[in-house]
Amino acid sequence: MPTAIHSGDPYASDVDGRYAWIRLGVSMLIATLGGAGMWAVVVVLPAVQAEFSVDRSEASLPYTLTMVGFAVGNVVVGRAVDRFGYMLPAMAAALMMGCGFVAASASGSIVHFALAHGFLIGIGTSATFGPLIADLSHWFRKHRGKAVAAAACGNYLAGVIWPIVIEAFMRSGGWREAYLGVGIICVVAMVPLLFLMRRKSPHHAASAEARARSDEHIKPISVSPATLQFLLILAGLGCCVAMSMPQVHMVAYCTDLGYGAAAGAHMLSLMLAGGVVSRLLSGVLADRIGGIPTLLIGSVLQCTALFLYIPFDGLASLYVVSLVFGLAQGGIVPCYAIIVREYLPATEAGKRVGIVIMATIAGMAIGGWMSGWIYDRTGSYEAAFLNGIVWNLLNISVMTVLLFRSGRAREAHA
Repeated sequence: MPTAIHSGDPYASDVDGRYAWIRLGVSMLIATLGGAGMWAVVVVLPAVQAEFSVDRSEASLPYTLTMVGFAVGNVVVGRAVDRFGYMLPAMAAALMMGCGFVAASASGSIVHFALAHGFLIGIGTSATFGPLIADLSHWFRKHRGKAVAAAACGNYLAGVIWPIVIEAFMRSGGWREAYLGVGIICVVAMVPLLFLMRRKSPHHAASAEARARSDEHIKPISVSPATLQFLLILAGLGCCVAMSMPQVHMVAYCTDLGYGAAAGAHMLSLMLAGGVVSRLLSGVLADRIGGIPTLLIGSVLQCTALFLYIPFDGLASLYVVSLVFGLAQGGIVPCYAIIVREYLPATEAGKRVGIVIMATIAGMAIGGWMSGWIYDRTGSYEAAFLNGIVWNLLNISVMTVLLFRSGRAREAHA
């Protein structure tokens, strides 16, 4: 497979080239900074619940609205990136996120806190995930799986770094001061980095003929584009309802067990550190065997790890299981972007990746709230883990169908 769009097109030599790898490094920094918008509320959940005197499901609402804003933003910002390139939409989103943290730090009720998360932090953070990896996918062909997975690691690196930073802020000044500090840090650091992303992708620069020729490399699959999009949405919803249980409620779970919020924050960081390793390995594997089988492997491993949370709730065992869970599930979500690029036109990458990422984030939002609701009704998280396992089985079923359909299509084209 060629590593450039066409030798006669502008920027063709940049595909898989030196600048592409530099852009990947900058993208990872931006994703790590912007990922604060997803993980901050998880760390402050017990403190916010206590200050506003609400139950666990109400305290989970800000996270849910963050995910709703994040989901919508992935589509809206993704479409803007398809049209204008990455820098300008991302710049606007970074400013929104910073304003959201400042507004949340001054909120007087759980409603105000939740709205700041949904309308500002969630939408602002979205530019550092789906739209970012969709844009980056145009800069790589031979190494696309590794590049997409590495860029997506920024989100998990944020989960490794920010919970510890925010928890340290909270010890010295409380969650409000922590939010104010995060908002300022993100804007001051992200805006200069975004100026390094001025250049539009090789796909934007290529001629119409070269774009059409690039789409000839789409892999065959015996479902229509609309059906594939629907099945990926369904799969994304299932895997992320399951994924949300440990990620959203680990700090609260450890607090309930008497281990403290700090232990939960450290377990979350360990989980996401495992997720970084998982994403990198999944990217290498996807370049070899494709996105669909790689995603299916990750989904089966995630389901297995969820089962382990039920019998093991000791402090040491929770650290081990959290690491296993991170190593199992980290590569799942980036594989959706790889699948979109493998089976759907490049001209629609931002929009279609954004739609699938929207489904995964909707799954995180629904799952985060659902787990809190189940906890309020049962008084424990055991039923919430079982609920996650059922949703995970939905993802496994869908990806098995797609694996079968892609295999049949390859045989027909052989």
